[in-house]
Amino acid sequence: QVQLVESGGGLVQAGDSLRLSCAASGRAFSTFAIGWFRQAPGKEREFVATISDSGIITAIADSVTGRFDISRNNAKNTVYLQMNSLKPEDSAVYYCAAAHTTSYRDSQYAYWGQGTQVTVSS
Repeated sequence: QVQLVESGGGLVQAGDSLRLSCAASGRAFSTFAIGWFRQAPGKEREFVATISDSGIITAIADSVTGRFDISRNNAKNTVYLQMNSLKPEDSAVYYCAAAHTTSYRDSQYAYWGQGTQVTVSS
């Protein structure tokens, strides 16, 4: 089992950057793939990015490609989501989640954090 805690959200202006962190506790963090998802009010949760256990394989959603990047530091039990050139439509609660393999499907992720709010003003 793994416990996940997101941090780094906040209120920023369009064009700004934020780096979200997903800190994990529990055994074998380095054996889990980690995904980032987001959910805006009234909308379904959507895939943002995922990274394999080793960090070699990554995938980024088309809607944020070129602006967002995902990385991990297994020595620190942490996964990062670097978000650049933020837009108002990026406003959402961002969640990290753990799975046994990389996937864009939220149903594949067994463990979830509580989320961190990102608000981008125009």
